[in-house]
Amino acid sequence: MAVNPPALRMPARSWPAVAAVAVTVLLWGSSFVVIRAAGTDLSPGPMALLRMAVATAVLAPVALRAGVLRRVPRGRLLGLVLGYGVLWFAGYQLALNAAEQYIDAGTAALFVNVAPLLIALGAGVLLHEGLPRRLLVGGAVGLVGVTVMALGVSGAGLTGPGAAGGVVLALLAAVLYATSVLLQKVILRDLDGLTATWLGFVVGTVVLLPFAPALTDQLRTAAVPAVLGVVYLGVFSTALAFTTWAYALARIPAGRLGMVAYLVTVVSVVLSWLLLGEVPSATTTAGGVIALAGVALTRRRPARERVRVGGQRDGAAPLRAAP
Repeated sequence: MAVNPPALRMPARSWPAVAAVAVTVLLWGSSFVVIRAAGTDLSPGPMALLRMAVATAVLAPVALRAGVLRRVPRGRLLGLVLGYGVLWFAGYQLALNAAEQYIDAGTAALFVNVAPLLIALGAGVLLHEGLPRRLLVGGAVGLVGVTVMALGVSGAGLTGPGAAGGVVLALLAAVLYATSVLLQKVILRDLDGLTATWLGFVVGTVVLLPFAPALTDQLRTAAVPAVLGVVYLGVFSTALAFTTWAYALARIPAGRLGMVAYLVTVVSVVLSWLLLGEVPSATTTAGGVIALAGVALTRRRPARERVRVGGQRDGAAPLRAAP
C-alpha cells in the first residue's frame, strides 16, 4: 500500500481562513485611526451605538436570509452569546472609544494588543489547546515588539492630560477583547459564525441604546467626515471584519489566531503615519519588525509536527475546516 509523502505546507483548503485573517487585520488596524479621528465630534457611547447599529443593519439581510432566527440558541449557549455580545460589542467598544479620547491611535493599539498573550494563555488552560513552546516564545517576542513600538510612538502618546486613564481604559479593552474571543471560540463549537456574529451585534446594539438621545444630539453638529468614518467602522471594521474573524476562528485554534492580532498594531501605526501624520520613529519601526517576527514564530512548525501520513498532522492545533 502506497504511503503519501510528508506535506510541508498547509492544505489548500486553509487559504480562505488565511485570507479572512488578512482582511480582519487590515480592517481592525484601520479602526483605531478612524476612532481617533471621529472622537473629536462623537463621544464614546454615541459612537459605539452608531457603529453597532450600522453593523447590525448591514448584516441583517444576509443573516435573516440565511435563517439565523431559526438558529437562535437556548440555555447555556444563549447565555454565552449574551455575555459575548455585552463584553465585545458594547463593553469593548466603549472602553476603546474612551481610551482614544486621551491617547493616540497607535498607542491605543499597542496597549489593546496585550490581548494576544491573554488569549493564548486562556486558550491553552481553559480551552485545552495546549501551550506549545513556539506559541509562548512567539507571543513573548511579539510582546517585546509592541513594547518597543510603544517606546517609539510619536505624538501626544502618554504625555497628554488624562493619559493614565486612557492607558487603563485601553488595558480594560484588551481584557474584554481576550475574554470575548475565548467565549466566542466556545460558542463556535455549536453555532455557525454568521449566527454568532449577528446575534452578538444585536445584543451590543440593545445594550448601547441608552446612548440614543446623546447620539441624536451629536449628529446635529458632527462633521460629515466624522459620521462617515463611524459608518465605515460599522460596515467594514465591524460587519465585514467580525464575520471574517468568526470564519477564521472556527477553523484556527484561538491561541494561534490571537497572536496574529499583533499585526493589527503594525497596520494601525502605519495608517496613523499615512493618514494622521504620526511619523513612526526608527524605534517604532524596529518594534514592528520584532512583532512580525513573533507572529512568524507562532506559525512555524517543527518538522516532527508536520504531516506524516495521508495529510494528517501531529500536534493539537491543525488548520482544518470546522466540523
